Amino acid sequence: QPDLVERLISVDVSPVSTAPVSEFSAYVSAMKSVKIPDGLSRSAARQLADDQLRPVVQLPQLRQFLLTNLVEMEGRYVWRVNLEAISNHLADIMNFPVFHKPYPGPALFLGGSNSPYISSKDYPEIQRLFPKADVQYIEGAGHIVHQDKFEEFIAAVLNFLPPP
Repeated sequence: QPDLVERLISVDVSPVSTAPVSEFSAYVSAMKSVKIPDGLSRSAARQLADDQLRPVVQLPQLRQFLLTNLVEMEGRYVWRVNLEAISNHLADIMNFPVFHKPYPGPALFLGGSNSPYISSKDYPEIQRLFPKADVQYIEGAGHIVHQDKFEEFIAAVLNFLPPP
């Protein structure tokens, strides 16, 4: 229902399958294997989880982002996200649904320059499905664009939105 959407912003995602470039399956497995004993302080629990994730999730900023999902519930530390559901449906998550009718409104594909998720090989499909799309990259940002370069991310979003 494109008439319900005034403008569209896609952050570091292309309308193609991202499974070939994703290490997400390994990240989910690493998160599922984290073991934290009961009774630890929040900072100690986060440090322990960080240490356990480090061999698989080598980028510190990505580990910190994943750790935002570690929460205390009834004295135990658990992941806020449903890792079982994510791992069982990862193929669906990493694939883009097939659409034949383009979205006619303004669209911004905003990627990180250090991320593989919006590639020049994706441009034809972006243009086919989003004919008014603009593709921009934030220099020095990875996949978690808003965390890596917050001010630049906000500036790009505000620049795309119409003035109030």
